[in-house]
Amino acid sequence: MRNLAFIARSAAIVLMLGGAVAACSSTPTRESTGEYIDSAAITTKVKAELIKDPVTKAGQISVETFRDVVQLSGFVDDAQAKARAEQIARNVQGVRAVRNDLVVK
Repeated sequence: MRNLAFIARSAAIVLMLGGAVAACSSTPTRESTGEYIDSAAITTKVKAELIKDPVTKAGQISVETFRDVVQLSGFVDDAQAKARAEQIARNVQGVRAVRNDLVVK
């Protein structure tokens, strides 16, 4: 009887650990914990560079990163600001690609 209880507890622990490991792994639509942290760091770096730049108005631009691909969205005043925002994002270390969905208003 004690063996059966031990086996049941052991099985429960293995299942819980397996679930925890699975929660940390990535899927095609979801980043792993490490990827999420890397994406957050890239987003922060891009946003900081946009704030420093006199051409871009960072408050108008949303930045999101998924697997090292940066997406810029929002509204900008002219084509120069749109192109400059993309250039800034491309120059940030770790950025693999940029999706520029900014709209000139």
